[in-house]
Amino acid sequence: MDIIDTHCHIISADLAAYPRAPIGGKQSDWATSRPVTAADMVAGMDEAGIRQAVLVQATTAYGYDNSYVLDSRGHWPDRFVAVGTFDPLRPDAGARLLESVGGGLAGVRLFTSGSTVPTQGEWFAAPETHDFWRTAEEAGVTVCLQMRLGPATKHLLAVLEQFPGVTVLLDHLGYPDIAASPGRAGEELADLAKNPGLRLKLTHRNLERLRDAGERSVEFLQPVVEAFGADRIAWGSNLPAAEQSLPELVELARTVLAVLPERARADIFAGTARRLYPGLGVVR
Repeated sequence: MDIIDTHCHIISADLAAYPRAPIGGKQSDWATSRPVTAADMVAGMDEAGIRQAVLVQATTAYGYDNSYVLDSRGHWPDRFVAVGTFDPLRPDAGARLLESVGGGLAGVRLFTSGSTVPTQGEWFAAPETHDFWRTAEEAGVTVCLQMRLGPATKHLLAVLEQFPGVTVLLDHLGYPDIAASPGRAGEELADLAKNPGLRLKLTHRNLERLRDAGERSVEFLQPVVEAFGADRIAWGSNLPAAEQSLPELVELARTVLAVLPERARADIFAGTARRLYPGLGVVR
């Protein structure tokens, strides 16, 4: 099976060439305790049978400095594309977005919440970001959004309504509360599918909850896949924030998604990623 990892992070061992500058001034625990270099990632991909990967900037290590993912993409152009962290609030955000994409980024990521940013930011929908969103819409740039569904969902919907042609890839599915109720979480997420620009990134943070739900996992998967379609869902490992190895993370996804038809699994494991990031090319 063609497999593309749409969500992995790399950390260089060369602190002089790639100094740490985490957003919020604090590195995440995983970036400190179990960093994975680009070369390590290639080796892990080979072991796991992963053809290509999307290097998502390690925001909690490098902030807005996307040098390492860009350099790694340049060194292994047949294996990687790069997604960089971006600040949509800067006055020249639209022009800088075009410059960043022209400089090698396949897409960008807005980091509004995370392990070192515990409070959910709502700034991603502020009027000051509209130049960014308009440019992303016009240029066809995929925007990864790290956020938690809940009070901030109305801001996500406002963006999708005002810029209906923009493609937003929701990291970790927006952290739905699968553990509390797979069915309710599935229905709430499925309700967002009416926004055609929204895509979902399914990672170990969701797959572990689904594995723990056992047979009830279908109560979540069925409404979400039916509403969005598998062609709007992509798998990502989240290595090394995920503690397991890449082969283990692939096996976790295979096990949980075994209830889906083969065509759906093919989209989730690779087809959707190739549509989101044309730089990955097509399978020949």
